[in-house]
Amino acid sequence: MYFRRLLGFGFTIIFLVACSSQTQKKSKEDTAVIFLQLGERYLELNKLELARENLQHALKLDEQNAQIYNAFALLNEKLHKLNDAMANYQKAFVLNSHDLRIKNNYGRFLCEQDNTQQGMVLLDQAANDGLNERSWLAMTNLGLCYLQIGNRLEAERYFLQALQVNTDYSPALLEMQKISYEKGNMADAKAFFVRYQRVSQETAQSLFIAIKIENATGNNTLAEQYKQLILSQFPLSQEAKTLKSR
Repeated sequence: MYFRRLLGFGFTIIFLVACSSQTQKKSKEDTAVIFLQLGERYLELNKLELARENLQHALKLDEQNAQIYNAFALLNEKLHKLNDAMANYQKAFVLNSHDLRIKNNYGRFLCEQDNTQQGMVLLDQAANDGLNERSWLAMTNLGLCYLQIGNRLEAERYFLQALQVNTDYSPALLEMQKISYEKGNMADAKAFFVRYQRVSQETAQSLFIAIKIENATGNNTLAEQYKQLILSQFPLSQEAKTLKSR
């Protein structure tokens, strides 16, 4: 009887230690997620040093969280450390090859590094996954990848698909403004620019294309207004330099 009680007591101790270990691990993982979210927020604000500090804290707490490596890859892209970014994406993909955010970011990155074949595979998987609630991101990145290899027809198809899912996605609207202008369809080009203006702040690039559109349609007054906006708001841009040299 004594032996049975002692044995039962021993099992209870083992169970409590195991539970305590699991609780501690869960607590570390939860804390890592908090640091990850802080790091991602600082990335959005372009506060890169603060982003790195928080991501480093997250990684120390949980080395198996693929999203931490994904965030580090985005950070290293901003820091122009492309070899480190590649290593981060590869690690993230090894840890979770089914994650849609990782597929989208890694696929885009590969396309930008001229590995369009592998990049398109990942982006296509992300774009066509029925569980992807933000498929327009991968569709737009696919369009950009097709533009990179000179296939404007496929690029346009994916930009339009992205806009069917999210009518206000500004990067896709900007690309369709450019494509419509290049095709000589000024009415559509202007319409895409108007839609772009409603959802996003104007950029030197969007205004520069708008100048071309207005000049092509004979609206020189509006073209001059857009020109002055570029010169005043984006004086250091390549578009401003081009306008000054004319």
